[in-house]
Amino acid sequence: MTMKIIISPAKKMNVNTDIFPCRNLPVFMEAAKKLLDCLRRLTYEEAKAVWNCSDKLAALNYDRLQTMNLEGNLTPAILSYEGIQYQYMAPGVFTTEAYEYVEEHLRILSGFYGMLRPFDGVTPYRLEMQARLGCAEIDSLYDFWGGRIASKLFEEADTVLNLASKEYSKCVSAYLPEDKRMITCVFGELIEGKVKEKGTMVKMARGEMVRYMAENHIEDVEEIKGFDRLGYTYAEALSDQDVFVFLK
Repeated sequence: MTMKIIISPAKKMNVNTDIFPCRNLPVFMEAAKKLLDCLRRLTYEEAKAVWNCSDKLAALNYDRLQTMNLEGNLTPAILSYEGIQYQYMAPGVFTTEAYEYVEEHLRILSGFYGMLRPFDGVTPYRLEMQARLGCAEIDSLYDFWGGRIASKLFEEADTVLNLASKEYSKCVSAYLPEDKRMITCVFGELIEGKVKEKGTMVKMARGEMVRYMAENHIEDVEEIKGFDRLGYTYAEALSDQDVFVFLK
């Protein structure tokens, strides 16, 4: 058994089929097809409400729905997402060894795909985990995925390092088996005696942590206490078995 790292997806995605080939299709492909079928039955206004976005983005994503192919012209998941966390992880310049490390250890949580390995092939989509679809058979994505994501994750791991947002990590934490361990990283500053997290800095630090682990081939979660990037250091006095705190 091994340690797994969980991270959130990003809203912005790209298509890049030239750098690396995909290795697999997502493990929950049949579930993704059900979600796609549900989304395709929504009107434009209904879909826009689900996405809670601008007209420009809604039009882009509504058009995507009509032609979306889940099995062709795919991009490896780790190279598809473009958010701050992924910019600081910088997988585009990983070594071969770092790619192999993340393929083994990293899992990306997704409202649409459930859970992705780095080289699973994906196509751009927009569907956040807290979205409510309003379909007759599917409303809450938390209910739709239930314990499936956690069950699959803990088939492969005794320990999960949580670098995901609460929106996504609760798909795992809500189903944590008693004999498994889940550790959440907190990246903050000590302000008036309290640890305060700042959204952008947290995303940057999460990306850097994945990069740090991949470059150092970390297998024992205790070794992440040596993380010292972006001015963070491990704060032992504020940490416990389930929460590792890093302060600037």
